[in-house]
Amino acid sequence: MQQRELIISNYVKAYNNFDVEGMLKDLAPTVKFENVSNGDVNMELNGIEAFRNQAEQAARLFERREQIIRSFKHTGNKTEIEIDYNAIIAIDLPNGLKKGDEMNLKGHSIFTFNEDKIIGIMDIS
Repeated sequence: MQQRELIISNYVKAYNNFDVEGMLKDLAPTVKFENVSNGDVNMELNGIEAFRNQAEQAARLFERREQIIRSFKHTGNKTEIEIDYNAIIAIDLPNGLKKGDEMNLKGHSIFTFNEDKIIGIMDIS
């Protein structure tokens, strides 16, 4: 479990630092990513290249972003983290958010592992 927590902590640190290569370091080539907002899956990615492309595009949307891990919960091959999220928007977005706006969210992410590789990430807000 400590190894999983270290892998997830490194992933979140890389995310906070806009380090896409660091985010990819412990992902399996077949990683599946899902983003769930208000109970609806609004993004689904399959494979590390799709994940890389999305991570690079998303990085351009923020001046600053930070996930703070509040807790870890391990169940079988899954580890769930509770997070606080804060970001400053870098560009005007179609959803009405403007450059300089601040976002503050609470959410959780579920990481699915196969040995020491992340095979699934589900972000839920």
